[in-house]
Amino acid sequence: MWSLKAWQGRFLPHPAPAHERLRAYAGWCNAVEGNTTFYATPTPETTTSWAEQTGPDFRFLAKLPKVVTHERRLTGGDAELRTFLDAIAPLGPRAETLWIQLPGSFGPDDVPALAAFLRRLPDTHRYAVEVRHRDFFADPRAAARLEATLNAAAAEWVPFDTTAFFAHRPTSDAERDAWMKKPRLPLRAAALTDRPIVRYLGRDDTDLTVQGWQRWVGVVAGWLREGRSPTVFIHTPDNADAPALARRFHDEVRTHLPQLAPLREPAPVEPLTLF
Repeated sequence: MWSLKAWQGRFLPHPAPAHERLRAYAGWCNAVEGNTTFYATPTPETTTSWAEQTGPDFRFLAKLPKVVTHERRLTGGDAELRTFLDAIAPLGPRAETLWIQLPGSFGPDDVPALAAFLRRLPDTHRYAVEVRHRDFFADPRAAARLEATLNAAAAEWVPFDTTAFFAHRPTSDAERDAWMKKPRLPLRAAALTDRPIVRYLGRDDTDLTVQGWQRWVGVVAGWLREGRSPTVFIHTPDNADAPALARRFHDEVRTHLPQLAPLREPAPVEPLTLF
């Protein structure tokens, strides 16, 4: 994600070698979603480079491989899981929490498989689970069963808030693409652990994005007052302004909680020129 073309020359130096782009991104934000690990497990050499480009307080929310979560549906896949865990080991505490995103077809009847899977995971990491089956949001009994399973494993429930995105019809190619692909689920804004994680999808229109995240500003400030340490990922359909928006969200939380430390200032990036 830190190599997005639209960021080069704005948030990242351009040109910049691939092995330096994460270092530049880490000047803007102190966490990143490891979505690429869903599709291909990196080599230990690659994750060693990631560790070298980031400070010890930087956090990767690395997603478990799709062969484990979607193809095997948490049953089997031991070899692939072990390869993944070995690959991310060089990240150390930067990969404190691992992300278990489940397919939309994974419903309440599958919760026993999730419970068994969580029980066999090593205690070297925390775990956060993202579900996309509507019954977990619409049926209180299904939600309670999932919460009990997650609580037993000290795992977090990751909400993916797309309510602001789906509040208005799409107006761009990126929004139309997201309209077809992103889950449309009711809002959930409750934390199970002291490390809640929020994924928020806004719009290409910055004003609509900021308007839609106002509820989260209050929720996150409240969690901080309770002594929790939340992580929030800000997305838009094209993600062109995501690093700046993430910093803006952090600043808005600080208006409610002035004692929250500001993010460090990123290194300046020279603008693109024609000559």
